[in-house]
Amino acid sequence: MRIVAGERKGAGLIAPRGTDTRPTSDMVREAIFSILGDVTGVGVLDPFAGSGALGLEALSRGAARADFCETSTAALRALRANVERLGYAERCAVRRQDGRRRLREDHAAGRTYDLMLIDPPYRMLAALQDEFLLHLPGLLAPGGRLVIEGPAGEGSLPLQLQLARSRVHGGTRVSVYRHE
Repeated sequence: MRIVAGERKGAGLIAPRGTDTRPTSDMVREAIFSILGDVTGVGVLDPFAGSGALGLEALSRGAARADFCETSTAALRALRANVERLGYAERCAVRRQDGRRRLREDHAAGRTYDLMLIDPPYRMLAALQDEFLLHLPGLLAPGGRLVIEGPAGEGSLPLQLQLARSRVHGGTRVSVYRHE
């Protein structure tokens, strides 16, 4: 696993061992950022970060800042190592926090993001749908974009946002929404 493009192109990423974390493949990350286009200067939230591959890819491609949340000890260790290895400690915050809690807190505080990268464990996706419906539209800045990664066999979530594109890449469905 590596950074696909940008200032840290080709830099290797550490992924936690085991099957608890499913890092987004290089191919899927390339597809996501091809759909998104320019992310220069955006603020990013990666609330189910795992190794941080999605948010770190955004930073490499010019995002101004990324906030990461993760609860797994092994994934958190890998995420922090990746942030240090890439030299992004000044441009991001890493919290040991449940992504659902972060969404609720940020929504209650009125925080918004230009780009949200949502890639929870696939087994949790259906259980998260109600919280996503409640919080995600309010967390996305006007003109902001939301990426939700899920299993290929499931459709896109019905959110109160414009579905810009939904594509299947191998066993993964990538859905990109816009806040108009």
